[in-house]
Formats: sequence, structure tokens, C-alpha cells
Amino acid sequence: MNAEAFDDAVDDGPPAPRRNPRLIGQVAAETLLAEGFASGRLAHAWLLTGPKGIGKATLAYRFARHVLASSEGGVSGGSALFGAADLPQVIPEGEGPLFVAEEAPIFQRVAAAGHSDLMTVERGLNSTGKQRSDIVVGDVRGVNRFLSMTAGEGGWRVVIIDSADDMNVNAANALLKVLEEPPARALILLICHNPGRLLPTIRSRCRKLRLEDLTSDAVADLLAIYRRDLSDGIRRELSALSDGSIGRALGLAQSDGAELQRQIMTFLTQGAAPNIAELQEFGAKMAKADAVGQFETLSDLLRRTLARLIRHASGTASGENAEETEVFTRLSGAAGLDRWLQVWEKTDDLLSRTNRINLDRKQVILNIFLNISQTARGG
Repeated sequence: MNAEAFDDAVDDGPPAPRRNPRLIGQVAAETLLAEGFASGRLAHAWLLTGPKGIGKATLAYRFARHVLASSEGGVSGGSALFGAADLPQVIPEGEGPLFVAEEAPIFQRVAAAGHSDLMTVERGLNSTGKQRSDIVVGDVRGVNRFLSMTAGEGGWRVVIIDSADDMNVNAANALLKVLEEPPARALILLICHNPGRLLPTIRSRCRKLRLEDLTSDAVADLLAIYRRDLSDGIRRELSALSDGSIGRALGLAQSDGAELQRQIMTFLTQGAAPNIAELQEFGAKMAKADAVGQFETLSDLLRRTLARLIRHASGTASGENAEETEVFTRLSGAAGLDRWLQVWEKTDDLLSRTNRINLDRKQVILNIFLNISQTARGG
């Protein structure tokens, strides 16, 4: 994909899912949904799963626009699928079958939360005006009422829950009642990062659709659109660290993740003989008041890197680059798998306790890498 084709690209990430016209790397999921709708035998509830940042919410709104545009005036799939003026007669090259042009009225109405037949359930505000940490029963209670009404525009009614993981028990039970007796021509799309957190009865009443992790090339394409300020080299590094998630790649870019990963690999390369002055300088940098976000990113990258080292030591490595292979081979030769598992557990514990009980971030970093160096010496 050519980044120059997008004149509205910005350097601080994609628009919110309801306003995002682009979805890369999920054509298979789009096709499944489009074919289900066109067949007239669409499941009433879908569980869209997969890691964060791969386009689940963007797909949900993309499907909602497609369904609402197709069903205007009472049309609901079948041979009249492309009868609505908002739907293209020919899908542009490179787009999936749920494409709706950004300038189409249906796109603009959904983007502005102005379509009477679309309801979105998200975490609401508490009594102090702050966003709650979960979706409560009051946030879900209106779904049944919304779906029981006649569609304002004579077609389908669509509910998007973003994300289903956030529902507390009471909210989940309230939704379950809706799923047990869904009205006709109602579509419920549940965005879910971790299906294991949902009630089994909710999972059993939904058609499951797991979105694929994005390829490194797809992540790089999206970075070229959303972060034109980054060099090609940084985009490649971030793509490799993204684990198939553009959301993760953008978060890493925000916190200088590529540089933090290079620093981690520098200390691992030093192995048994770390540069103490350099380590102390790095720890002091991460301990600054304005480095909280960077420390969180560092914590994530440390866990990820040590997990990859453990997979290497166990013989189950995949996707390593040349530097990782060289460093991991040397480290796994210095100590056995059990010892590196202990290092991971101690590192994870220190990082988890840092924010919870406000540990000194500099000292935590020193302890982690000194423990690694001791292990690399066979200690």
C-alpha cells in the first residue's frame, strides 16, 4: 500500500474505530461476514476475538455500516445487497467486501454517532464524571429496549459492545437475557480480547470469529499511514515488535519502544559482564517522573524478550532475528531452562510490584539485569 495515497494521515495514530475507513489484513473475516449477511442466514450475535490492536472494533463498525446501508428501506441482504446508494457497485482494489466510502452519508452518520439503528455499549461514567473500569448493568440495560423497538429506518438494528471483556457479572447476565431471545433482524457484535473472561453461556450463544494477527508488512503499511514521521527502519523495528498488532506498534512508537528494545538487547549481549555505569544511567533515565509510560513499555518488552529467550532455550523458538538467535544461544548455553524460568518469574514479580507499591524504578532495573548477568555467569 502506498502511504502517499492517504492525504489525511496523521502522526498520532488512527481515528476512533467508528470513524476509521481503513482495515488492512482482515479480508477473510470481512468475506465471512459479508457472505453470511448476503445469504440471509446471518447469526444474530458475533464474538469478534483476537489480540488488542488488530482491527476488531474497526471491523465491527465496518460491518455495521454495511448492514445499515444495505438494509435502508427494508432491504436486508440477498440479491439486493448492493441496492443501497451508499454501497459501491465495485469494491476498490485492495479493499474488503464490507467497504463503504468515507464520503458516503452512512459512513458520516455512523462516525458522528447519529444513526438511530446503531447502539454502542462502552464503559460509562461514574458519579464523578470519570470513566468506569468496567461496563455495568446500567450500560447494558438499554440494549433490550433498543432492540425491542421498530427499526427507525425500516431495516436492521445493530448493537456493538466494546469490549465484552469489560462487562461485570451483572452486565453480562443482562446481556445474556437478550442473547437468549434475540428479536428478528437484530445484530449484536461483541468485541472481545479475551474470550475466557466471558460467561460460557454468552460464548455459546455467539458465532465466533477470530481475527488473524497482522503480518509485519501489514503493520508497516499502517505505520506508514499513521506515523509518517517515522523512518522506514524504525517502522520495520516496530513491526517486528508488534506481534501482529498495529495498536501495539503505535503504542511502542509513542514510548520510543524501538530504542528501548535496542537497550535491552545491549544489556543481554553484555551478558555476564554488564556495563554498570551504562546500566545505572539507563536506570536513572527510567526513574524520572516523566518516564512512567516508557517504563511500562520497557516492562512489556522485557517480559516479551525473556519469554522469547525461554522459548529458544526450550527448543520452540520461532520468528527470531539474527541478533536474538546469537544472544539467546549464548545465554541458554550458560544456564539451563529452569534457571531462565526463575529469571522470568523474578523479573515479572519485580515489574508487577513496581507500580503497585511504588518501588524505585532505577533499583528495579539494576536488580533485573544484575540477576540476568549472574545467571549468564552460571550462578
